[in-house]
Amino acid sequence: MSKQTYRICCCFSRRFRLKEAEPPAEIKALFESYSENGLMNVDSFHKLLKEVQGEDHLTSSTEEAQSVMDSFFHEHKHLNLFHHKNLSLDHFFRYLLSEVNSALPYPSKVYQDMTAPLSHYFVFTGHNSYLTGNQISSDCSEVPIIEALRRGVRVIELDMWPNSNKDSVDILHGGTLTSPVEIIKCLKAISEHAFVSSEYPVILTLEDHLTPDLQAKVAEMVTNTFGDVLVCSTPESLQDFPSPESLKKKIVLSTKPPKERLDTKSSIKEDNGSVKEMKLPEESIWGKEIPDFVESFNLEEGSEHQEEEDHHHENQNFLQNAPPEYKHLIAIRAEKMKGGLKAWLRVKSEKAHRVSLNEEKLEKAVITHGTDIVRFNHRNLMRVYPKATRIDSSNFNPLVGWMHGAQMVAFNMQGHGRPLWLMQGLFKANGGCGYVKKPDFLLDENLVFDPKARYPVKKTLKVKVYMGVGWNLDFKRTHFDLYSPPDFYARIGIAGVPADSTMKKTKTIEDNWIPVWNEEFEFPLTVPELALLRVEVHEFDMSDKDDFGGQTCIPVSELRTGIRALPLHDYKGDKYKNVKLLLRFDFI
Repeated sequence: MSKQTYRICCCFSRRFRLKEAEPPAEIKALFESYSENGLMNVDSFHKLLKEVQGEDHLTSSTEEAQSVMDSFFHEHKHLNLFHHKNLSLDHFFRYLLSEVNSALPYPSKVYQDMTAPLSHYFVFTGHNSYLTGNQISSDCSEVPIIEALRRGVRVIELDMWPNSNKDSVDILHGGTLTSPVEIIKCLKAISEHAFVSSEYPVILTLEDHLTPDLQAKVAEMVTNTFGDVLVCSTPESLQDFPSPESLKKKIVLSTKPPKERLDTKSSIKEDNGSVKEMKLPEESIWGKEIPDFVESFNLEEGSEHQEEEDHHHENQNFLQNAPPEYKHLIAIRAEKMKGGLKAWLRVKSEKAHRVSLNEEKLEKAVITHGTDIVRFNHRNLMRVYPKATRIDSSNFNPLVGWMHGAQMVAFNMQGHGRPLWLMQGLFKANGGCGYVKKPDFLLDENLVFDPKARYPVKKTLKVKVYMGVGWNLDFKRTHFDLYSPPDFYARIGIAGVPADSTMKKTKTIEDNWIPVWNEEFEFPLTVPELALLRVEVHEFDMSDKDDFGGQTCIPVSELRTGIRALPLHDYKGDKYKNVKLLLRFDFI
C-alpha cells in the first residue's frame, strides 16, 4: 500500500493511502465456493463458467474452460504469472478484469447472416467525412477519412467541386470557408485503408457539383485508384440491393445529381459576421444528454429546414448527361421521388431506391408516417443526415432513425458527445464489421413495427456495479483534483425506444482512485433488440462542472451475462489502456 501527497499550500499537505485493487467481498465468497485450498482447478472453473457466467454453449469437456484459462495467462504473460492449471484468488480477480472476460463476445467475430440485401442492415455511416472540425471553417483532409475507416465506418461522403482553375477536382463543403483537399488524396487514402478494420464493402456517397469534363476526370482517377475493387453500375431496375457478403472487399459508388453550379464555392463572406469570429455554443466535454423523443417530435410547423436532397436534384437528367465512363461507375443511384415524403412512402415499386432526408424531416415525418417509413425501409435504403444548423459538427439521437429502420444514419465522426457514443456502441456488434443486421421485427412485411406503440416488457436487465480500476494508471495524480484523490460516481442506463430509455446514478465514492460501489440497478426492456447499455463515469466537483472519467456503450443483445469487465473509452471513443469497470449482468 503506497501513499499520495497533495499539497494544499506552501506549508500544508494531505496524505492519502493508495490501495491496491482487491476483489469485493462477493467475489471472494464466489471464489471460495468454487475453489479448494485457495485454488480453483479447471473442473471448478468450467462449472463456474456455466453456472455463473452463463456460458451454456460449453460442452461437458473441460477443454474449452482450459482454453479460456490459457488465453487469460497469455494475455497476462507480461506479469510473469506462473502458468498452471489452477487459479488463485489473485489470478481469478485478474481474469474477471481481463479482456478474455469482456462484456462483449470474445474473441470478436462476425456472426450474423451477411447474405441478405443491404437494406436489411444498419450501416456505419459518416457525414462530410473529409472535415477535420466544424462544418463552416475547418480544414478538409484525408486524415479524418482514414480515422473513420480505422474505426469501422463503411460509408464515406465526399463533396466534389471544381478547383480554383476549373481543371481538376477538390473535396470541400460548398458554400463555406472550409479549405479544400485534392480528391486524389482522399481516393488514395480510401484505397489504402478501406479494409483495415472490416472486409465488408465501403460505400462512397458522392455529392457531385462537377461539369461533364471533370466527371470524366473523376472516372479516370477512381478507376486507376480502385481498379478491380470497384463495383461498377448495377441494373437500374434492381429489385433488391446486393448483400454485404457478395460485396466483400469491394468499393461501391453512390451519387446524386448536382446542385445548381455557382460561380463561387463560398457563399459565406468573411465580412459582416465572419464565421471565424462566430462563437459556437459551449457544451461540457461529454456533450448534451440524449434528447427526449417527445421533445424531438414536438416540432413547430414551418421549423423544417430545406432538405439537402432538394438542392442536389434540380437536374433530373444528370446521369443521362454525364460521360458514359462516369455513369458506368455509379452502382447505387440516389433519387428524389416526386411529390415529397408522403408520396414516395406510398409508392409500391419493384425497384429498390436509395433516398436521403435530414434529421428534422425524419423527426417530423415519423409523427404521422412512422409505420410507413418502417415499411419503406424493408427494401429501400434511407440515409438520414444532420440538419444544416449543426455547424459545430454535433449529432442527433440516432435511435430515431434506427427504430424506423433507416440503414444509413449519417454522423459527423470528427466530433464527440453522447449521440456519437451511441453510434460507436451499436457498431461494436457483429464483430465491429460496420454492418449490423436489423431486428426481424423491422423486416416483417405482415406485422409492421410501430415505434410509437407501447409494448409489454420482454425481459429485464439487472446490472450490479461492483467497482472501477485503472484511473491511477492512465491519469496524472492531479488530473481530477489538485488537492485530493478523485470522487467518482457512475451513470448507468439504457438508450432505446422511449419506454426503455433511462439513466441512473451510483453514490459518489470520495477520495479514492479505486471506487467500490456495489450497487444494483434494474432496466425493464420492451424492445431489447434496439437497446444500448450506456455507462459513464464522472468525478464530482463541488466548485465546477464534474470531470469526465470515461464512457462506453454496447448493444444489450451482445451482452455476455455473469461477472464481466467493461473497458471504458475517452470522449472521442478511444479505449483507455487500463480503465474498466467490474459489473454483473443478468436477465430476469
